[in-house]
Amino acid sequence: MAFDFEQNLILEDERVLLRPLEFSDVENLLYLSENEPELWKFSLVRAGGGREHLEHYIRIALEAREKHTEFPFIVFDKTTSRYAGSTRYYDMNFGFSSLQLGYTWYGKDFQGTGLNKHCKFLLLQYAFETLRIERVEFRADASNEKSIAAMKSIGCTVEGIFRSHQPKAEGGRRDSIVLSILKSEWEATVKENLSSRL
Repeated sequence: MAFDFEQNLILEDERVLLRPLEFSDVENLLYLSENEPELWKFSLVRAGGGREHLEHYIRIALEAREKHTEFPFIVFDKTTSRYAGSTRYYDMNFGFSSLQLGYTWYGKDFQGTGLNKHCKFLLLQYAFETLRIERVEFRADASNEKSIAAMKSIGCTVEGIFRSHQPKAEGGRRDSIVLSILKSEWEATVKENLSSRL
């Protein structure tokens, strides 16, 4: 069984709009791929370096959506009327009522502006309140301090480290940190705390 996502699912508030990623979004995100390749420093699949790399990245994301294992979004910042980056649900497990939230990246102009908190609120709200998920998991390279700090700031709990968990794009292997938010935590404190900071 798979999660029942609307094909044209849109999540939005006064600050941000998330809609399903499409292949044509290469044109909307190309400026980031060409000018900010460091955005994918910690990614296994890198979209930086120009059109070919970005097309490959988006193609993989769309193939995963066709298989119902991922649901990628493009992120539009309403305050600047610009496309800011991308994020997605992945490793969706209906039987265990869990999924992961990640593959998140935003251009430099959008980092530290509060955009991420708006995105995460919408994604968490949809996961817990519409999909009825019990557990949302987050993972990151254990050396990615900026990403880890962002996850903690929205209410994630650190669970531990997977040692030598994945290969790095540049060679070698990385340790992965695992964090999560449970539905009971969302209902008790996380939703209210995150909402008050938007």
